[in-house]
Amino acid sequence: MNAIIYAAGRATRLGPAYQDRTKILLEFGGKSLLQWHVENLMNLGVRRVGIVTGYRAEQVRMVIPALRCRYGADLFEIYNPDFCSGSAVSMLASLPEIERAAGTILLMDGDVLYHQDVLRQLIESKYPTALLLDCNYSKADDDPVLVPIREGRPFEFRKQWEGEADLVGESIGFYKVGAQDIPFLIAEIRKRSRGLARRDSYDEIIRALVRTGRFQFENATGLPWIEIDFPYDVVAAEELVLPRLISENFARETGR
Repeated sequence: MNAIIYAAGRATRLGPAYQDRTKILLEFGGKSLLQWHVENLMNLGVRRVGIVTGYRAEQVRMVIPALRCRYGADLFEIYNPDFCSGSAVSMLASLPEIERAAGTILLMDGDVLYHQDVLRQLIESKYPTALLLDCNYSKADDDPVLVPIREGRPFEFRKQWEGEADLVGESIGFYKVGAQDIPFLIAEIRKRSRGLARRDSYDEIIRALVRTGRFQFENATGLPWIEIDFPYDVVAAEELVLPRLISENFARETGR
């Protein structure tokens, strides 16, 4: 299983105080988001990891060798020069890596701080193509990407969804795509990367897979995670999520 982390965006919602660096290098507990990703992936047996860069790509480029050496990872950059377009173009940049995948591939938002067990739940899912949900979501800030479930399967994937469903959760931003669904993924990436569609978010690509019934889901409600979009997310990550990561990791390592 290989992984691709998408981290090309400019993070404009974080405001001017954070515009001198790429978001994936924000540090929490002395580790950048990128290092947290790499450490979690290596611990779960995912050795080959591509990082899609764009804005401030040189900053990520500089830290890759040290992370590669420290974790023994097959860690490499995938540069998206057109990062000012929609994030669907970042998926296009990663298309060669998706095409060469011999089996399952992980697609991951780069701006998430999370406990290793969040990712473990996805990797160890019995479903070949699956996404993660958190049912304790809030609409108080930026609209979350909602995933309604009917008869045990996701049937929609978008912000501001309303309707009837057996269960509704927020997408955590990590997706496992099995070998049998990769050809459809590739076709959708090509479709969404032409003309005006180049402005699309890669959420539209994931949505296409959801709407055709290709995804199952795992419920990660209760596990610590946060997406970093706004300055107050940085504060919440430091004050609410990071303490849980540190305490739960310590408890696991010491057996307490």
